[in-house]
Amino acid sequence: MVRIEKITANKKKFLDLLLLADEQENMIDKYLPGGDLFALYDGDLKSVCVVVPINSETCELKNIATYAKYQGKGYGRALISYISDFYKNDYKTMHVGTGETPAILSFYESCGFEKSYRVKNFFTDNYVHPIFEGEIQLVDMIYLKKDL
Repeated sequence: MVRIEKITANKKKFLDLLLLADEQENMIDKYLPGGDLFALYDGDLKSVCVVVPINSETCELKNIATYAKYQGKGYGRALISYISDFYKNDYKTMHVGTGETPAILSFYESCGFEKSYRVKNFFTDNYVHPIFEGEIQLVDMIYLKKDL
């Protein structure tokens, strides 16, 4: 049975999973303390995500990760559905930033997000080594938004 819980203590114990989506720990350290961490369990831990407030009307999904062997089974989609519902009374809009990878962009679009804007050279300016998603080197951050 799928269960989602908000984690308020020892958030760093989920670091191994968070690093799947954001592979530089010091970048995670910038948003994890002030963010809400949610963990999805189906028997054992399958997925996590972190949501941070941006302003009074907007929050941002900063990290969402599912263990590789459980990807493609709907856990990420279930987590996005849950947090969209969780925050709908607090914020008007949720943003998410990702690399320019067709599969990931299409996943977010299938979850109700639409392309919003781009931050040029985000990955090359903020990470100490090149970041790849499969064969694609990530350069710009693509932001998508969803009305809650």
